[in-house]
Amino acid sequence: MLVAAAFCPCPPLLVPEVAAGAAGELDALRAACVDAVGVLAAARPDRLVVLGPADEAGQGHHPEGALGSFRGFGADVEVSLGAAESVPGRGLPPSLSVGAWLLSRTDWADAPVEARGVDRSTPPERCAQAGREIAAAAPRVALLVMGDGSACRTVKAPGYFDERAEGFDAGAAAALGTADLAALAALGEEPAAGLQASGRAVWQLAVGAAEGADLRGRLLREEAPYGVGYFVATWS
Repeated sequence: MLVAAAFCPCPPLLVPEVAAGAAGELDALRAACVDAVGVLAAARPDRLVVLGPADEAGQGHHPEGALGSFRGFGADVEVSLGAAESVPGRGLPPSLSVGAWLLSRTDWADAPVEARGVDRSTPPERCAQAGREIAAAAPRVALLVMGDGSACRTVKAPGYFDERAEGFDAGAAAALGTADLAALAALGEEPAAGLQASGRAVWQLAVGAAEGADLRGRLLREEAPYGVGYFVATWS
């Protein structure tokens, strides 16, 4: 059963060494993410599952101890998922590496950790079913859900400007902040893909996991400093 969820953005820029001289611009966002992970710890889960968008190579299950690296983003920083001894094998995709980095910031050792890389084009019902299966796998499950909103808020954004982006992000932020499962389930595949919103599929996995759990939401942070929608929210 799902007992708590934390929703955080997944730009590698959250890692100060990646952001370098611009690191201070995301200090408030980092602090909100750490607070969100604290909500997960307070729920005392039996298992924590980290979800994040991934390309084909990073999709599927990643065990505790899986390694991630930010060398591809210009920073000699390596992270390990959870507190277990490092496990050799395929590396974590960027979104899950950011999740592992957040857990390291809180010295997470409250429950076993695993991760799943999710194809961002996964249809909503398949997302929901996968979420149900995750929630049923242990008596008390928590989720750390890594994903961004639209990447089209300004002309300098990665996806350039799209007039739909602000409305999409406002709806997503409101739904995450109120644990509105119906609104999140209704987010369309095409608009999300067109706006490069990487969080759509993982949010809809959380919807499936939260069915029947009667969780309440709280929006901790919402901003778009680089034309990309970043939201931090908790369900508990």
